Amino acid sequence: MRIKQKPEDFSVKESYRFDEVSGGRFRVYLMDKQKLSTFDAVTRLRDAFGLRPGAISYCGLKDKQGRTEQLIAVDGADVDMQEPDLRLKYLGRTNKALSSANITSNRFSVTVRSLGPESLGPLNVAAAEVNRLGVVNYFDSQRFGSLKHGQGFIAKDLIRGDFEAALHNYLAKPSDLDRSEDAKVKAFWRDNWGHWDARVPFEGTKKYHRVLRSLREEPKDFTRAFLQIDADYRAMLLFTYQSYLWNEGVRRYLQLLLPRESLFPMRYQAGTLLFHRDADPETLRVLRDATFPLLAPDSRFTDPKVEEAVRWVLGREKLQLSDLSIPGAERMLFFKHEERPVLSFPHKLVIGRTQSDELNRGHVKANVAFTLPPGAYATLVVKRLFHFEYAEDTAEEIRASQRPKLVELEQAEAAPSSRRGPPVRESRGSTRDSRAPRRETRGGARESTEKAPASRTSSRGATPKAASKPPAKAAPKVEEQVPAVPLGFREKQRQRKAAREVARAETAAKRPKSRKK
Repeated sequence: MRIKQKPEDFSVKESYRFDEVSGGRFRVYLMDKQKLSTFDAVTRLRDAFGLRPGAISYCGLKDKQGRTEQLIAVDGADVDMQEPDLRLKYLGRTNKALSSANITSNRFSVTVRSLGPESLGPLNVAAAEVNRLGVVNYFDSQRFGSLKHGQGFIAKDLIRGDFEAALHNYLAKPSDLDRSEDAKVKAFWRDNWGHWDARVPFEGTKKYHRVLRSLREEPKDFTRAFLQIDADYRAMLLFTYQSYLWNEGVRRYLQLLLPRESLFPMRYQAGTLLFHRDADPETLRVLRDATFPLLAPDSRFTDPKVEEAVRWVLGREKLQLSDLSIPGAERMLFFKHEERPVLSFPHKLVIGRTQSDELNRGHVKANVAFTLPPGAYATLVVKRLFHFEYAEDTAEEIRASQRPKLVELEQAEAAPSSRRGPPVRESRGSTRDSRAPRRETRGGARESTEKAPASRTSSRGATPKAASKPPAKAAPKVEEQVPAVPLGFREKQRQRKAAREVARAETAAKRPKSRKK
């Protein structure tokens, strides 16, 4: 089975409430986004309208891989964004920033693909189990992106008081799975760690402006620099580790309550989860009412089995409750105790008819729709329903699936633009050439790749020596025609689209012609 093969395959709509106040300080918008995390969308809005950190509040984090609608509130400013992947609809004003209290529920519609025709029988059995037993309310793989991308749990560095390691994992640990501008920035600082005056040749560095400014002012004060990270993101780094401890603790709690034959495992990003396929009425009653704590130094327990599970997970991590604090930044970074229900129950669960899957030949697809309370993960419900077919993708499988997109992206970057006017992309490359002496070999390799199309065009029917002279004369002319100015988002999108069209045309031209007469 596969989910999220297309943005439309995973749809989320918030049900919300807020007190509308005429002339209120906060403008409330319905944000429609796709292929963007909530953090990415908020950062783009903040940068586009020059808003201060913390000026945009929201009710919760929504999945990056899909199309989602959620509420945001902007403090003291009118904004508007109508891009293909990010749109805003004005709803009114209020006098309070938004929080999780403003969400009543989330409605999900998920298309599950690459199913076998024989899946319908087990799916109906699993749906009956979910309605009767609920789903264990774990945090799912998307909460642990730092593990997927090789950064680990940054909160562990902070607990040890090693702010330099924490900052290095945040700023200088590029992911093998990330081909974005952000990964290039992280690779640059990995190669130039400590050289804070180095000039970063990528626009994605704006995200780290406050951190880098702090390091240039106080090169050895990593605590001060780390605290320049956006407060919501800092809190998320701690919450990610809390989520892992919660998952491990609940897994142990289920083992204490239920016999082994009533449980089955399922792999996820941070290890293995356990789900129950059956329970006696008394145990099910206990589970329905049970909560398990997100751990903090002040956590207290009334259930002996919960306390035993907590001791077990902390022992595995070689921690005590008192260790869950950040030395040197206790007031800015702290773990907060919160009780979380052990089970979640999907409401209005509807399973649509199976249809042929147009993306996976020979397979079928099915749509699943349901409503969840705030904080529960729809992907876990889907995995529980299709547990007989689901398997977590490995890093190697993710890389393999990304390879065709990477090849297309490389072709697009190498192809000359089909737009009228001077070759803007080549001009930006020539600007980077002037910085080449300051940069490492990584940059040099990238420059040679960008120059390749021009040299191929000029070398037709000429010797290599003759071909190398014309670009040298033409270079100043290109710089005069196109000043090196930052490009806007829409301009970049148009250039990328045009480059992709050229790349596809070239690929089609290289294919052998049909032998049909």
